[in-house]
Amino acid sequence: MFIIGNLLKRGIRLRDSIQQEFSTPFDLQKSTLRKLMIKARYTQFGQAFSFIEILKSFRSKNQEVFYENFKEILPVYEYESIYREWWHKTREGEKNVCWPEQVKYFALSSGTSEATSKYIPVTRSMIKAIQRTGIRQILSLSKFDLPAKTYEKGMLMLGGSTELNRYGTYFEGDLSGITAGQLPFWLHFFYKPGQRIARTKDWDSKLNEIVLKAKDWDIGHLMGVPAWIQILMEKIIAHYGVNDIHDIWPNLEVYVHGGVSLDPYRKSFNKLLGRPITYIETYLASEGFIAFQALPNRRSMRLVLNNGIFYEFVPFNSRNFDDDGQLVANPETYMIHEINEQQEYALLISTCAGAWRYLLGDTIKFVNKEESEIVITGRTKHFLSLCGEHLSVDNMTKAVEMIADEFDLSIREFTVTGVSHESLFAHHWYLACDQVANADQLRDRLDRYLKDLNDDYAVERRAALKEVFVTLLPTEAFYAFMKHRGKVGGQSKFPRVLKKQILEDWNAFLADQWKS
Repeated sequence: MFIIGNLLKRGIRLRDSIQQEFSTPFDLQKSTLRKLMIKARYTQFGQAFSFIEILKSFRSKNQEVFYENFKEILPVYEYESIYREWWHKTREGEKNVCWPEQVKYFALSSGTSEATSKYIPVTRSMIKAIQRTGIRQILSLSKFDLPAKTYEKGMLMLGGSTELNRYGTYFEGDLSGITAGQLPFWLHFFYKPGQRIARTKDWDSKLNEIVLKAKDWDIGHLMGVPAWIQILMEKIIAHYGVNDIHDIWPNLEVYVHGGVSLDPYRKSFNKLLGRPITYIETYLASEGFIAFQALPNRRSMRLVLNNGIFYEFVPFNSRNFDDDGQLVANPETYMIHEINEQQEYALLISTCAGAWRYLLGDTIKFVNKEESEIVITGRTKHFLSLCGEHLSVDNMTKAVEMIADEFDLSIREFTVTGVSHESLFAHHWYLACDQVANADQLRDRLDRYLKDLNDDYAVERRAALKEVFVTLLPTEAFYAFMKHRGKVGGQSKFPRVLKKQILEDWNAFLADQWKS
């Protein structure tokens, strides 16, 4: 097996990776959309929206007329509308609805706020696309300064259960569980925790089994959401009475993370290590594998432009979204060659799983247009703007990281909500802090940093945003609330902004069930 590591280290490339490196983003995306529409032209969706007629425009001398026709004929969908009109049919067993196959898997996804689960179709084509991008990400490690032996070590993937629930013609579960059950045969040599433990549905039992097996594994790569990976490492260190995780896994070199920003966890995460490791960010949503960090020493990811996903970009502003983050009718949309760096966009995707002009719900910025490098800035409905302050998750994360650094604190989780205050407004922050700290000091510095980061916030603090409150809670309170809501493990994340029903649940939880 050692030869595999040496070959990867020397930089083997896949054809698709080479194609993306030596093609323009526009050409790659035009080709991707054409392939998707050809494949789906005889589906119910393709016939309803005249895919064959749109496809004819791909031959036009006007290179962009195909996109004008595409967005003129197809409406923009959010989950509720596409499920109501189309996807519900696939759950009822109909074939050839939005993609030319019967959907065998549905990924259950509620993001970080919605109370009810979304049923995201996962087709065979999408599973293959995710696998291809996953292999491209593994091969991109050849650009990182890692010893060849790293590629021979185990890969611990901490995700949802691979024991899926069966309902008639389909299975449902976490995307991580669906994809882990479909791993290429050769990857099983490296994959941990192994098929038996991976099938475990009870999250606490799964973590405990991994802890007991940890000493027998030679782990080189960790993959999972930061909060749960950190909890697992803390359990392992405590169980074996060692100083750090490298006492158990001396060859651990890489942590592949995604789902939320690593920044709030980075300080406490590093304390669990015996030496520095390589952090690599990935953007794998229930709807598809969007991007991954392709180069070392960057905090950005490269969009995957030629693997079953066509992207459109909606400027995230008041022209296209209301104050609740709801998309307006007929928003302005752009292809990848039309975007501007440092402008915030919401993503629309059309995919080989039968999503068409589908609002993914994430917001991103391009930091390098030429290389299609992006950073995730938040969610369309996870921002705070009671009176025009337009506070993004990116602003929040940076400000919390800054106060944590200033006061030498570990603040792994946080959330904020807007409240009424003296006929106007205030923000109420909840910070996870297990150390002794002064809430008033943290409030003052948090407020100061947010003013520095966001001009709109600074203006509103002199006007309608009259106060900022900070409540300190143990980290355990945040995870207890997630467990209370049945949102533990896999891809579950704590929401950074509390609104509506989840805010009511949080307040009730703090009052009735959590005694700080």
